[in-house]
Amino acid sequence: MSTPTGPVALETSWDTAPSLLEGAVSTELTARRANLRYWLENVAQGTLAGRPDGYDPALAVPALMRSPGPLREAIAQEYAFRSVAEDKAARALSYLVASAPDTATMEFYATQLLDEARHAMVFRNHLLALGVTDFEAVAGADVRAVLDPLEEFGLAVMREDFVGGVVMMAIIIEGALAPAAELSERKWRPLDPVAAEIDRGAGIDEIRHLTVGASIAREHLLANPGDRPRVVSLIRAGMHMWTVLPVHEIVLRREVLFQQGLTEHADVVGDYEIWPGRRLVDTTPEERLATADRWSAEMKESRLRFIGLEEALR
Repeated sequence: MSTPTGPVALETSWDTAPSLLEGAVSTELTARRANLRYWLENVAQGTLAGRPDGYDPALAVPALMRSPGPLREAIAQEYAFRSVAEDKAARALSYLVASAPDTATMEFYATQLLDEARHAMVFRNHLLALGVTDFEAVAGADVRAVLDPLEEFGLAVMREDFVGGVVMMAIIIEGALAPAAELSERKWRPLDPVAAEIDRGAGIDEIRHLTVGASIAREHLLANPGDRPRVVSLIRAGMHMWTVLPVHEIVLRREVLFQQGLTEHADVVGDYEIWPGRRLVDTTPEERLATADRWSAEMKESRLRFIGLEEALR
């Protein structure tokens, strides 16, 4: 693989970046730091060095993932859904690029737009490599049930309200979906190392998106405290949406499929631990879903406290 032309920031290096869960709560970045030059030096020449498709090209997709069965169906449903989600996010971010209050913020959101478009591409291309081509068949109903309503809600805010749009992306949309991506990386690692690397790279990007987004919102509200009631109301409305959309049912269905494949290929997984002290083969769909829910709540609370909007949790 090619290597970066120089040292890159720790949070963007493949070898030193923290996990998404750790990085999203411990990393602090501002738009002034994470501008276009930062992206060119640290992402294009760091995270993506030698991995234009999101993973080490020396890795091969295991035959078990190419064969029809529950594992292939589980990743088809997951990645088709996530590819559409990233595509929608990239399109929505154009509003934040256009309405950014300064050049550094504009440059940051331009890089995030590119990141999301790339995520959509790598998820899509991995499914094509597995022989999955009909995304509508595997995820169309889930997109209409969850992503379309979220997009409608988010765009109504982002077209008119810059800081509201920032919060929509960093807390309500990406902030809620990020823990599921962390779970995906961990659970696919022994079965589909290509998918795990794709998730790892996307997670490194999401650390930047979540932390810079929170910093932008924090700085705006410190300078414009009169916007706080409106933003708190938006956050509560967004969090309510997650309680009425059929997200749990969709994710649980995928986890049940994954469980069937996990049982079938337990010998491949062996004693691999999905988190310290817990073997993947010993987990259940409900346990994995509950863990992702807990991660999501903890991350959301951490980001809101950093912004200074903990009252939105009440």
